[in-house]
Amino acid sequence: MPVEVCKVCGERKFLSRALGVCVDCIRERSWEALRYTEEGHREARRKYGLPESPPRGGGGVKCTLCANECSLAEGEVGYCGLRWNENGKIVDLATAERAILYAYKDPHITNCCSAWICPAIGLGYPKYAVSPGPEYGYYNLAVFFYGCNFNCLFCQNYEHKEISHGPMVKRKDLVERTVSDRSITCICFFGGSPEPSFPFAIAYSEEVLERCRDRVMRICWEWNGCGNKKLALKAAELSFVSGGNVKFDLKCYTEALCRALCGVPNRRAFENFKAIYKKFYEDRKEVPVLTATTLLVPGYVDAYEVERIAAFIADLNPEIPYSLLIFHPQFKMRDLPITPSSQVFECYLAAKKHLEKVHVGNLHLIGISSMNVFEELAKKYTRGMEAF
Repeated sequence: MPVEVCKVCGERKFLSRALGVCVDCIRERSWEALRYTEEGHREARRKYGLPESPPRGGGGVKCTLCANECSLAEGEVGYCGLRWNENGKIVDLATAERAILYAYKDPHITNCCSAWICPAIGLGYPKYAVSPGPEYGYYNLAVFFYGCNFNCLFCQNYEHKEISHGPMVKRKDLVERTVSDRSITCICFFGGSPEPSFPFAIAYSEEVLERCRDRVMRICWEWNGCGNKKLALKAAELSFVSGGNVKFDLKCYTEALCRALCGVPNRRAFENFKAIYKKFYEDRKEVPVLTATTLLVPGYVDAYEVERIAAFIADLNPEIPYSLLIFHPQFKMRDLPITPSSQVFECYLAAKKHLEKVHVGNLHLIGISSMNVFEELAKKYTRGMEAF
């Protein structure tokens, strides 16, 4: 366990060197703690030539694709790295016609945070699924976008920052590839995060659905949720009509902690989550259009955060599915361990106080084979019989 001296309180605490401060100081003394965490973000972005913070150029051209709402002065690049101001106009690497991405076929249902509630296991058959059981022999087209409106220091896919290395793909080419392959029954956008590439993702999805009316084709999203409200609702509508799912990665509940871990606040994510719930969820409860996940970052995203996220979700509907993901060291937080089993149990029990459907992903990282086994161990944990 990485025990270091916190730069704010001066005590030896469990913390990551990428932040330099403990979770207690981030929550209780954020005005001091964020001065140190912001340096960690600046260092992480310099390597990739990305702006150190969302630009706020006076009199600049405003981008509204995400909650950062960068104001770009002449020559300035947006926080996502995909657009800049040239001669008073935004030049965009992600338009309705083209975007920087790569796409690959992923067999159902091996690599999806929402697999436990996905039609690919037979849920929603025959309208939203090919078969009443697992869709063996069928695939998800995973569309990985370069660029992101967050800067998570624990990012599992940080290669998205290498924007100049990513292939430029035309919408018409990706549409033809998708439509011509009848083994594809699902499209999932991720990255990075889809929000900075909304124009492409939405236009591509609309065209694919129009041309695939005679077959199952689900549209799914894995995002941080801090996109333009109108476009987020449009994206969710595509999932709603197709049997797909919108997965919000609700990083934290405490805004200062999200800024510390991800570089920017995430209030917009909670606003968009609520808006999508109100517009779509109750009309398709049997195949949930909305779900949330939270990565259990050791020492930071703890039961305090999880319980508040779970309570927020439960205020809308306690049946909304919620998945907790066990952390694996990545990017700038490689000094942290895999999430300790005690933290996983505590977070699971905190979520279960409020929600009926709580799942834990990446269980293999702590040596547990299935949710059934985990639930039995969680019962023992509540009685003080720790299994690890």
